[in-house]
Amino acid sequence: MSQDSRTTDHDPARPAAEPASKTSPEGLPPAEEDLAAAFVRETEVIEEAVEDGKKVRRKGIYLLPNLFTTSALFAGFFAIVAGINGDFTAAAVAIFIAMVLDGLDGRVARMTNTQSAFGAEYDSLSDMLSFGAAPALVAFTWILQDIGKTGWVVAFLYVACAALRLARFNVQIGSIDKKWFIGLPSPSAAALVAASIWTFHSFDAEAFGFKLLMLVIVAAAGVLMVSNIRYYSFKDIDLKGPVPFVVLLAIVLGFVVISMQPSVMLLLLFGAYVASGPVMAVMRKMKHAPPAG
Repeated sequence: MSQDSRTTDHDPARPAAEPASKTSPEGLPPAEEDLAAAFVRETEVIEEAVEDGKKVRRKGIYLLPNLFTTSALFAGFFAIVAGINGDFTAAAVAIFIAMVLDGLDGRVARMTNTQSAFGAEYDSLSDMLSFGAAPALVAFTWILQDIGKTGWVVAFLYVACAALRLARFNVQIGSIDKKWFIGLPSPSAAALVAASIWTFHSFDAEAFGFKLLMLVIVAAAGVLMVSNIRYYSFKDIDLKGPVPFVVLLAIVLGFVVISMQPSVMLLLLFGAYVASGPVMAVMRKMKHAPPAG
């Protein structure tokens, strides 16, 4: 009987072909790649960066600056939780801690040359929680909810303005003078709201007049964030260069004064910074106005 033409004789001297085995990108067979390694491989962050004039694909993230960003994010979330629990002093302090940590992560990244697109996006999301949602929610939970619909509308206005401010800042990086911020920075707006909550709550100032005042403060902080008013950024200050001894003495005295009544002094400090933008804008307009007559 003849065999089907599609079959071939088996040569016992030639070993049977082994089935092709798939290997992981790491060069390991599937059985030898454990779940942890597979999870790390699948969740790895890959971004394009320019190094020595060449575009390269970089894997992983820088740990040190992102630790500061994560700490700022935690402080912002803690502020929300503290506000919900009625501990408004702790909530205000947590917002200031987030502000300090947010200022450190960028400087650490620049000093250690660990800037990355991932870090910039992560920082913006952290800022949105710590300086957008947290101050508005704490203010609403403490006093704005007593005003009814107007209270939550103003709180939402602040959150929306903070989001718009951060989005505009991200797309304007590199196209504006680093010496100035266009619009009130979101950390400073959050500091004004937090200092107001801390001060008024410490003095049990819950009369209707203070409710209206907080309404104006939250709304004004939100509008100033999306305005075109310029604010000094302090980025041209050289922290690595030598300074006169009197500068260090002034800093020490500043800490002493703030420690005497932290809530009031911080409110005065950031209130002055917030007011500096509109005041300087009016002065510039008056300076360039044509003479009357």
